[in-house]
Amino acid sequence: MPSYEEPFSDRQLESFQTLVDIVARLRAPGGCPWDREQTHDSLKRHLIEESYEVIEAIDQGNPAILSEELGDVLAQIAFHSDIAKETGDFKIDEVLHKINSKLVRRHPHVFSDGHVTDAREVERNWEQIKAQERTEKGEIKSPVQGIPSDLPALAYAQLMQDRVGKAGFEWDDISGVLDKLLEEVAEFRAAVTVEEREHELGDLLFSMVNLTRWAGAHAEDVLRKANQRFSKRYLGMEKLASERGQDFEVLSLDEKELLWQEAKRLTG
Repeated sequence: MPSYEEPFSDRQLESFQTLVDIVARLRAPGGCPWDREQTHDSLKRHLIEESYEVIEAIDQGNPAILSEELGDVLAQIAFHSDIAKETGDFKIDEVLHKINSKLVRRHPHVFSDGHVTDAREVERNWEQIKAQERTEKGEIKSPVQGIPSDLPALAYAQLMQDRVGKAGFEWDDISGVLDKLLEEVAEFRAAVTVEEREHELGDLLFSMVNLTRWAGAHAEDVLRKANQRFSKRYLGMEKLASERGQDFEVLSLDEKELLWQEAKRLTG
């Protein structure tokens, strides 16, 4: 392997500008062939992957990994900004100017003479300011428009429900949500064809997302944690069977259920 000598001081490595300069050098003539051929489109999957790795680090409660993964997301921002600079679309300065300006503009209770009583009022003000900005730009949209089409389906459903709820299309309390859920279960039971079942399953999932929202949670987080619990318990079942010299695959369903309950007690 070629010898390596750190070209930057620790102080330089702590600077955002150093990241911008490194990316620019990687993509400059004589830089890295792989980095030079990247485009906005080719980097999309990397941005998604890095974002999910940030979420995983948060779920793991590991600050060291989180700081590293956040750096990977920052690198993606630097890459996209450098690509845009080359094509003459925008520079990183414009990215920073827009987000800094937006944060100040949408927090008048901090940077101006506005006043709020709680976090819910902050959310309402944010949406009002956002709507005013769209109006000034001539962008009059329905609450169900402008949602990123590539969002995971659960996140898409919850964001859409949040938006229409703020627009006044909302149950009075959670009992209406629960009644709707039971109604959807009944309609699924009554479905006959494959198409009817798929239709009713979609409505049932949509109602479950709404129940999650009313419970003050996020559907993606709730389901991800359920997946993690199931995986941990299933691995626990396999481990218990192995420790007892049992062939897990040939065990009866009743025997597996006993292992499941034991693994559940052990893993939480």
